[in-house]
Amino acid sequence: MKQYDAIIIGFGKGGKLLATELANRNWKVAVIERSPEMYGGTCINAGCIPTKTMITESEFAERVYQNDYNKQSKLYALALKRKDKLVTFLREKNVENLTRNPNITLYDGTASFICPDTVKVIPSPEKEEAAFELSAKEIFINTGSTPILPAIDGLKNNRYVYTSETLLHADILPHHLLIIGSGAIGLEFATMYAGFGSKVTILEAGKRFLPKADREIAEYILESLKRKNIEVRLNARIQSLHDTTDGITAAYTDASDGTPYFLEGDALLVATGRKPMIENLNLEKAGIQVNAQGAIVVDEQLRTSVPHIWALGDVKGGEMYDYLSIDDFRIIRDTLFGKKERSTEDRYPVPYAIFTDPPMAHIGLTEEEAMKRGYPIKVSRLPASAIPRARTLQNMDGMLKAIVNTDTEKIIGCSLFCADAPELINLVAFAMKTGQKSSALRNFIFTHPSMSEGLNGLFKAF
Repeated sequence: MKQYDAIIIGFGKGGKLLATELANRNWKVAVIERSPEMYGGTCINAGCIPTKTMITESEFAERVYQNDYNKQSKLYALALKRKDKLVTFLREKNVENLTRNPNITLYDGTASFICPDTVKVIPSPEKEEAAFELSAKEIFINTGSTPILPAIDGLKNNRYVYTSETLLHADILPHHLLIIGSGAIGLEFATMYAGFGSKVTILEAGKRFLPKADREIAEYILESLKRKNIEVRLNARIQSLHDTTDGITAAYTDASDGTPYFLEGDALLVATGRKPMIENLNLEKAGIQVNAQGAIVVDEQLRTSVPHIWALGDVKGGEMYDYLSIDDFRIIRDTLFGKKERSTEDRYPVPYAIFTDPPMAHIGLTEEEAMKRGYPIKVSRLPASAIPRARTLQNMDGMLKAIVNTDTEKIIGCSLFCADAPELINLVAFAMKTGQKSSALRNFIFTHPSMSEGLNGLFKAF
């Protein structure tokens, strides 16, 4: 049995950074990844990188060949090739960055705990090697998450059913794409495929569209989707899925009145969320606690119930963002080698973005939440069309909204639905995290023309 200073199970973003950090401190590190196709983690292979690349490609396709399915489908095929090329490059670069370090050993295989300090590795089938054991003084679980597959009759092993990890490997552009779920994944894929020319229908079980978003912004997004030939059906409870000669039929009922419906499409995307990937880890043999949602329980420094075993990234549940996985690495680094000042509690509020077209980004409280908490507030709104840069980008759709505490003059919430929203929200987040008053953004000198100068106008009322 080989002994290491650290074992990292999974090849996610935080784990890669941690492996390099430890190796550079002369730790002997073993990194175990069960799928060579997932080197680099979910973000590079099936999440942020491929989807955002394809969204950019779809926006181009929509501008150049709007309402011309044949030409758009050709661009779709080319976009897939460019996406695959980028993903392959990044995956190989990540492998190279680790394997060239003499203190890091990369294993292809599935890891499972035998006891708190030892894991068993079953090599990938193509390796034709026997299982072996590794032990370490510190173990880090970084196995990420996997799509949730709801218990719907006819869903399992259906050739027309896809997840976010498989749809972008399909060569044919669907004429009509059905999507179960209207969360971030569902909306991003809806925008993407609509841009390439597909008709898209979203089936959402809830009665409220984007329930956690600001109500005004959610309505703006819903109207924008309709203009893109994307239909959203709320209260849709899927009963079963049935193959047809050239596609799939979804049978569902309207939860508000029980009316049955049948909807045909040539592909169906399941976008009902993701769950921590803990299958086959045998966590119970190490004494690692898991919560009711199947996430590994950790403290504020990301230690599990076993002090020398840590968890970072999606596997610990909560908000599943790549940038939080990176911050998980920073917290562990500070705990092991720094001043022990960092924790998961000191990084809030955390901004998030949904890459629709235009994209939506948010941080802090919504107007509804601020009112429920009894804050004295003032609200400001700015149409995206009021920003000159939006006109030069020919993307004037959207609205910017900010909530300020009138007693402290500080920003307590901001929702942006406009071009470059994922970039703009970082400026607002920086102002909030550093305790700036809203006047800091109202009076800041931004370049022109830029979307960021819209923040001057948004906070003008405060």
